[in-house]
Amino acid sequence: MDIVLAPVGGDRFTDSLRALAPEGRLVVLGFTGGDIPTVKVNRLLLHNITVLGVGLAEVLPNDPGYPRRQWAELYPLLADGTLTVPEPTVHDLADAAEALSELESRAVIGKIVLLTRGPGEGAGQP
Repeated sequence: MDIVLAPVGGDRFTDSLRALAPEGRLVVLGFTGGDIPTVKVNRLLLHNITVLGVGLAEVLPNDPGYPRRQWAELYPLLADGTLTVPEPTVHDLADAAEALSELESRAVIGKIVLLTRGPGEGAGQP
């Protein structure tokens, strides 16, 4: 892969490094798995790969215009189809266990949305 977004940390981080193509980039977004991984930098050198940390909360106080500039670059790419966002997988709230199972088995690409309104209450709205 050319780019991996890594929000989990732990063993997934190491797997993500292994999955990178030469000159690929791993973007660290967080450590939801709890473990903060370490990087053996020889892997970076041998494959010419980059690990980049992204912490928006650290950027905004010093550069409040940053999000506006980023969207100015991203929006045209989304509008012309160069970048696409997967449609969410939608479940009724009653099927939350099934939704969690799909997450656990990695059967979902993108987001899962649980519908919380029943019939006559604006059903179909996340």
